[in-house]
Formats: sequence, C-alpha cells, structure tokens
Amino acid sequence: MGTLLKVQNLSVRFGERTVLENLSFELGRGEVLAIIGPNGSGKTVLLKALLRMVPSTGTISWAPGTQIGYVPQKIAPDRGLPLRVREVLEAKARMLGLDRSEVGKVAETAGLGRELLDAVAGLLSGGQFQKLLIAFALLGQPNVLLFDEPTASLDELSEERVYDLLHHLQTERGMTVILVSHDLSIVFRYATTVLCLSRGFTCAGPPKEVLTPAALETLYGATPKYYVHHGEPPQR
Repeated sequence: MGTLLKVQNLSVRFGERTVLENLSFELGRGEVLAIIGPNGSGKTVLLKALLRMVPSTGTISWAPGTQIGYVPQKIAPDRGLPLRVREVLEAKARMLGLDRSEVGKVAETAGLGRELLDAVAGLLSGGQFQKLLIAFALLGQPNVLLFDEPTASLDELSEERVYDLLHHLQTERGMTVILVSHDLSIVFRYATTVLCLSRGFTCAGPPKEVLTPAALETLYGATPKYYVHHGEPPQR
C-alpha cells in the first residue's frame, strides 16, 4: 500500500493562540482517515494546513504524484449566481486543460444527472450543491479527497448517499479519503483510521481501538452516544 502522507511535529498558531501543537501521524494509500474532536479542536485547521492554506511549522510530506481534491465546509450556494452547474464544471475543466468529456464523467460519479447539470447553480438545494462540490473536487482525477463535514446540513437520506459515494471511491478506485466528521456511527462504519484532536489530548488508530467509552470521554468530556448504521461495518 505504501505511505501517502507523513506529518511530523505539525504546529499551527494564530498570534498567541495555539490550535495544533506537535501533531504527528502517517496515512497509507487507499485509507479513510476520519478526524474527530470537539468544536475548536483544530479539525478544519488541520485540513487547511495539509493544503498549505494556513502557515504552519513542522513537516507535511505527501508522496510524489499526489493529486488532492477538496470539499470545504458549509459553502452555501450564492442565490445570485447565474451560472449553470455544467458551466461551473466546464470552467474548472478549461483551467486544468481537460477535455469537456471529463465533466460528464465526474457528474455521473457524483450523481449529477442531465437535469441538474442544466440547473442554475445558485438555485440548487443543499444536497444538490454538495454533489456539485464533489464533482468539482473530482475534476483532474485526484487520488486524495479531503472533506470537511461532507454532510453538514443534509437530510439523513442525502447523508447516506454522500457516504456511500465516498466508500465507493475508496473501495473501487483506491482513493484515499480524509474527512472531518461529528457522526461517530459513520466514522465507525467507514474509517480505517481515526485521528482524535482535543486540547492536550490526541490519539490515533483503528475505530474499534479508538472509539472506546474511555477515550471518547477524555476527548469530549462525556461519552457521546453513537450507533452503527445497518449492523456491522463493511468488510475491508
């Protein structure tokens, strides 16, 4: 499988405030890393540090040839945006020098049918706009996808479809996925590795080892309740 990402002694500070301090972990190709922790623990900041979007110290080493797609947190469609979904995707395809056929491929993968491709982007529902963001991230054939709360503000059915898509990308295409999630049942079901972030406490490992009542109580201050959807997690 091989190591895709190696982080050593990563620290992020904004003025006098330390968000992440001396964080180290590794991630293998094809894994699903779930980042969990209470609000303010630095989960989104970690994703942005991995993308070089915020200044940091320490070492972030991606394997040669890594291509990253990113779906940010809680972007609401601009109701005044006149562009159609197809036009938004074609604009990025042109920027990357891709053939227009790539738009159709990522649209199909993300579940954007012809009707949605011709819809005005600013008038999409939350679930539909999330599909657009995923299709946008998939352009350029990334081998790593970073998702910050990929199902925030979605209904339960839309959540299931998004996570099923992520699972498909990981199992069928060998894509590596890094996601921030508050839904511990989803983390238990899909993640191969869990990274816990909290002030003064970090832990990492397989879900069955990390998502214990004792560790969660230390992480959140109280043991969150969670359950596993549809019985046992999928076989890996």
